[in-house]
Amino acid sequence: MCELFGMSASRPVVASETLANFRLRGGLAADNPDGWGLAWWEGDAFRLAKEPSPAYRSPLFADLCKNTRSNLIIAHVRKANFPPVNTLNNTHPFLRTCCGKAWVFAHNGLVPDIVEVEQANGKAVCRPSGETDSEYAFCHLLSHLAENFDSNGAGTDAADSFARLAMVSELIATHGQFNFLMSDGEYLIAYGHDRLHYLEPGGEAGDAVLIATEPLSASGHWIPFEPGELRIYRLGRLVGRIRTRQREQVPA
Repeated sequence: MCELFGMSASRPVVASETLANFRLRGGLAADNPDGWGLAWWEGDAFRLAKEPSPAYRSPLFADLCKNTRSNLIIAHVRKANFPPVNTLNNTHPFLRTCCGKAWVFAHNGLVPDIVEVEQANGKAVCRPSGETDSEYAFCHLLSHLAENFDSNGAGTDAADSFARLAMVSELIATHGQFNFLMSDGEYLIAYGHDRLHYLEPGGEAGDAVLIATEPLSASGHWIPFEPGELRIYRLGRLVGRIRTRQREQVPA
């Protein structure tokens, strides 16, 4: 049921081996053949590439695995469930502008009830281009984040925004299964409802974290998220952690 990959690092790197392993989970090593997408931060903006076809057969994805140099990456391979249609508009990650920033989002799970909830939202800040429950959930999250900003664009601090994001994520998760990666180009935000792992390799590479639905290598100590755990990274370093099941915020 779809898989996620994310990376945050203190400096731009080429994560070729890990990305190549993730690419194989798009229809070869795992049953996720219905599209792939890769978003990465370059300069001062996101770049996005995606196709509604199996990742493991994609020459473009293979080339990006070798040549993408970035300090922030979000990738996705899709198993089409809601709806069971693999089109470009239904392919993750999704990119939207909110509160003066570009945001990317990718989801693993199934939360079909959120479609009706967001369709009834009179304060929606975006409308999906595709039909997935995932994109509706993304717009729902952005609508809540936008409430932290006044008409002049001034917002509350990051801690308040993350706390609100955690609260809304927990509510969406009650409708089904909701694991996601999200970023505004500065922070990598990861919510593990029930299926997400992280690896903080350390060493000479500097601060870095890899996040994936399933461990992508036998080496390294991949750690499962606690159920309902939101982790926030900036330049490879953990800057916030919220356990939504206990509604407890833990200092980084």
